[in-house]
Amino acid sequence: MRVNPNPLPDLLAALNQTELEEQQAELQISTGKSVNVPSDNPTAAALLVENNDQATFTGGYLQSISSLQGQFSTADSTLSSINSALQQALTLGVEAGDGTLSQSDLDSIANQLTSIQSQVVSLANTSYEGIYLFAGTANTAPYILDSASPDGVDYLGNTDVNEVTIGNGYKIAVNVPGSQLFSASGNDVFLALNNLISVVQNNTGIPAAVNALSSAANYLSTQAIFYGNASDQATSQTNDLNSAQVQISQEQDALGGADLTVAATNLSQSETDAQAALAAIAKFAQNNLFDYLT
Repeated sequence: MRVNPNPLPDLLAALNQTELEEQQAELQISTGKSVNVPSDNPTAAALLVENNDQATFTGGYLQSISSLQGQFSTADSTLSSINSALQQALTLGVEAGDGTLSQSDLDSIANQLTSIQSQVVSLANTSYEGIYLFAGTANTAPYILDSASPDGVDYLGNTDVNEVTIGNGYKIAVNVPGSQLFSASGNDVFLALNNLISVVQNNTGIPAAVNALSSAANYLSTQAIFYGNASDQATSQTNDLNSAQVQISQEQDALGGADLTVAATNLSQSETDAQAALAAIAKFAQNNLFDYLT
């Protein structure tokens, strides 16, 4: 049997190793991760990088959808308010057309209709987080009042549709331009409303103008369904992305999650081993000093 005449280097190496193991166990306990640096597990570390990228993309999509849901909700409630205003205008139109009102009464109704027209224009210019909801992709308020126009307004937006990516290769349209909602040929809300104001003032052709506004309002209601459908799509995608996040989290735990029970056991063992190594080193040093003195 060979006896090592100078075990101190081995003891110091053992002490260093136990200290490293102790530090690693402490790090695993504090972070909850078994892979804290690539050298801990190069294969798992590479997979975790890819996994973290997926988590980042998923989180970004969820953030985009959250903003879109606010946009959809605002657009839907705005169109509901416009519909209420148009119903009020129709009620006034029916009242004006019953043939019993004086010109003064008709003028009063015309003024109320003009006020409704301004209200609808204001609602059609609604913005959300700096985006005009009904301007297409134009960065400007889509409507301005213009008494010289047959519609009573001018449209300054465009006919484009915004698309937003809410998943890997998954895009959805997020708006309907005002030109389609309010100014569609044959169902022009502003034209019908402006005509109703004019015929009430002139006390002629009121029933036909009421019917035209009713048709335009019904058309607008069918177009408004877009926002409910878009919201449903976004909600469905949110559910899918949340499920994906859970799976990503589970994969992260499987790849780099620490077993805290094992880590605690390793820490305790490393501390015990370190104490034993220190005791052996102290004893070796004491014996060598005794030999030197004698």
